[in-house]
Amino acid sequence: MESNARTQMILVVEDDSANRDYASAVLEGEGFEIEAVESAEQALGVLARRKPDLILVDIQLPGMDGLELTRRLKADPQTEPIPIVAMTGQTMPIHQRAAMAAGCAGFIGKPATPTALMDEVMAHIKADGQ
Repeated sequence: MESNARTQMILVVEDDSANRDYASAVLEGEGFEIEAVESAEQALGVLARRKPDLILVDIQLPGMDGLELTRRLKADPQTEPIPIVAMTGQTMPIHQRAAMAAGCAGFIGKPATPTALMDEVMAHIKADGQ
């Protein structure tokens, strides 16, 4: 019997290897396919060949930061529908407002518990028509 559900893919954009590995492990443990990269430029390379169901992006990245990446993706009709969740250690309200203004659908502070991470991800995966 074949399921009509496909494995949902999440793109994790995080320059810190420990945070990248943690988020990837939590999400893979819940059955998601993960593609993890350490820069916005690498994320753009992935997006040129694949369309994830959700992007989890760190705000502070080397080179292009997560807010600029979000603005670029939201300005492109090909990537505009993909929900983006900001994941950052900068958790003041001003940072959350900046993330939302750039086009993020959600915001999660680091370090995040597995439950908090999954709650935020599921809120936006489901909101995207799943």
